[in-house]
Amino acid sequence: MATLEKEAVTGRTMTRIEVIGLVMVLLALVGLLVGPGTIAGTFDAMIKKVFDIVVKIYITGSLGITIMLSVIVGRVLERLGFTDALVRIFAPIANWMRINPTVIIPAVYNILGDINAAGRITGPTLKQAGATKAEQKIAVATMVQSQQSFSTFMLGMLAMTRAGIAVFPVILIALFLPLVVIPFLLSRTIYRDTRRVELRELPRFTPAKGALDTIFGAGREGAELVFLLIIPAAVVIFGIIGALDYLGIWKPIESGLTAALTALSIEPKTGILSVLASPTLAMNTLKDVSAQVAPALVIGSFVLAASGFPLQVIFGQIPAVWARVSDLTEAEAMEAAVLGTVIRVLTAALLAVALTPLVS
Repeated sequence: MATLEKEAVTGRTMTRIEVIGLVMVLLALVGLLVGPGTIAGTFDAMIKKVFDIVVKIYITGSLGITIMLSVIVGRVLERLGFTDALVRIFAPIANWMRINPTVIIPAVYNILGDINAAGRITGPTLKQAGATKAEQKIAVATMVQSQQSFSTFMLGMLAMTRAGIAVFPVILIALFLPLVVIPFLLSRTIYRDTRRVELRELPRFTPAKGALDTIFGAGREGAELVFLLIIPAAVVIFGIIGALDYLGIWKPIESGLTAALTALSIEPKTGILSVLASPTLAMNTLKDVSAQVAPALVIGSFVLAASGFPLQVIFGQIPAVWARVSDLTEAEAMEAAVLGTVIRVLTAALLAVALTPLVS
């Protein structure tokens, strides 16, 4: 009663977010008075950064079409029994690990197509199979252990060949072994709410749609994925990067990345391309210089590129896609993606040191 009377006299109690809002208003006023050009320049830099990426790469470039085609290919494979075949193959290993067999499916679809399409197609599969939230997080963390573009894979092999590196052991250990090792490790440590599921308990995942419904429905689904989820997520991430770059904050971050990648036995120029722009572009660059680069750096760069990078995928696209199609929230999907990415970076450093004496 006393509190209500006090509020009646003094007005509504100020909350923390209102205090933050007042501070922002004051900062905006100071900015308009002292440096209006900075505010306008920052916004213009954000627009230019987003335009260069979204328009030139996603809309008029090939990436948007690639994502849409990946959805179509994925849905056709699903209609032809691909998902059910994967579950049947992986079920014995998953039973031994006491984990739902479907956790491996997003990673395999990612290798075949695109990380965004993999989430869109396989997220509902995990829900349908009764995967726990922990198992869905394992699926996301495992998915970012492999490349999201077949061109990344092919260009990376070409770069390693030119560097005189035996490709098969690197591919086997860096791409396929994590599909089993990562679910096993995470299910025994961080995400332990898993359960063994017998094959007979799982539903069949092959839809009964006709051929035309499958193809044209997947085309519409791919377009929706690009324009309603992927592009908005890219706008957010690259808008922030553009603002930081204009304010002079981004260059020190970029310099720190260069130093960190070099310390991790990853060729810094191509490593930064993988982290910030495109793993495919990174491998295309690496193939031209790999003969002059130390083999350890070539291996480390390839393993890093064969991942969920660039950053806008980890912090924007994966959370946006998986929050729509799974039981995970955006924060939970991002948490799993970040964890998987950290594991991948450490894997790149480890394999660069451990494999080089054996394959070069």
